[in-house]
Amino acid sequence: MSGGVDSSVSAYLLKKQGYDVTGVFIRTWQPDFVECTWKDERRDAMRVCAFLDIPFLELDAEEKYKEAVAMYMIDEYKAGRTPNPDVMCNREVKFGVFWDFAKEHGARYIATGHYARVSEDMHLLRGVDTEKDQSYFLWTLEKTDLEHVLFPVGDKDKSEIRKIAEKAGIPVAKKKDSQGVCFLGPIDMKDFLSHYIDEKKGDVLDEKGNIIGTHDGAIFYTIGERKGFNVPNIKSDNKALYVIAKDIEKNTITVSPDFHDVSKNTNERKIKLLKSNIRNEKYKDTVAQIRYRGEKYKVNLLDQDTVEFVDQIPAFDKGQSLVVYSKDVCLGGGIL
Repeated sequence: MSGGVDSSVSAYLLKKQGYDVTGVFIRTWQPDFVECTWKDERRDAMRVCAFLDIPFLELDAEEKYKEAVAMYMIDEYKAGRTPNPDVMCNREVKFGVFWDFAKEHGARYIATGHYARVSEDMHLLRGVDTEKDQSYFLWTLEKTDLEHVLFPVGDKDKSEIRKIAEKAGIPVAKKKDSQGVCFLGPIDMKDFLSHYIDEKKGDVLDEKGNIIGTHDGAIFYTIGERKGFNVPNIKSDNKALYVIAKDIEKNTITVSPDFHDVSKNTNERKIKLLKSNIRNEKYKDTVAQIRYRGEKYKVNLLDQDTVEFVDQIPAFDKGQSLVVYSKDVCLGGGIL
């Protein structure tokens, strides 16, 4: 129970269906310089549990979150990679320590407010609401995880969830959706990282290697980013400039207005993945995403840890998650 509308409606729907429901608020780590919001979120979660007349428990996951999500994220950026902290948060916290906590308290299932679904044969499916679908962040879940997971709002549109909450009188029915990094909220990533990684001025290069501007440190940027660097001689009516390459040792980033064109200029179509769990069960029409709600690229699955891009090859950064789908079925993913 995060204190938001999705988890609140999830609890409401499960209780209506006859489940014995207990609400659990997961408390995690927040650095001193980030505005403390968890007490307000916990208060909302307690209000909803009281309204629904269900027990309320609190899980202290501060240590696990700091180690497996926050420090992991910082270390990956230090190494010049672009991690996905939301993926790790789901794997290590929501479907890791939370499930262990639930089992200790006699639970048979855990439920969350994610917009995703589980098929009868234990495959992860996209949420019905394509704009809210969160299966991309859940690719690490295995069949053994899905056997004890419920996603009560995954078969509904967000607008319907709002209507259910308002009609039921749930206290947080009109509360805005949370944004940003899992549990940390809408942080500025560069500002967050600057508390742990020293800024180091470097050169911005064009595709020919000419110096055209400056930046605050190559490790702060990811492929495809188009802000945060200074190119003073580019007029405002020019096209946006995208980061298409970075050199951590030389502390340079290369930018171009032709981000998508650049992504087609490589002959290497086979990409190896780390920590892959792709279930290749001879599905056809497989596509891959490398960003949440990002473009879908046609791929062939050569083996569990190798994908081959068919047409366009996306520009990507090491550390990002690649997630494979066949229509609504999520076949798993890996780290680029």
